[in-house]
Amino acid sequence: MIRSFRRYHRQLAIVLCLPLFLTVLTGMSYTIINEWFHQHELGEFLLKLHTLEILHLEQIYPLLNGLGLIGLLITGFSMTGLFRKRTDTTSQG
Repeated sequence: MIRSFRRYHRQLAIVLCLPLFLTVLTGMSYTIINEWFHQHELGEFLLKLHTLEILHLEQIYPLLNGLGLIGLLITGFSMTGLFRKRTDTTSQG
């Protein structure tokens, strides 16, 4: 079962690598450009890129990012062994 979760986790990570990187990079850049350097025009462009409003995906993109992250969290936590039943290793004989 752990191998299947590793496979799913690896596949999800490959698929979500670019969208999550884009989200993080544009979110950080927006804060730096708009708030620190007061370049509001460039900040608006970064915000549109952050939500993929440029491609008219602003309604579905955050949902897909969130579902992908939840999938990565579930598969990642399942691989840690935190939810496995522990067996009693002491001998009772």
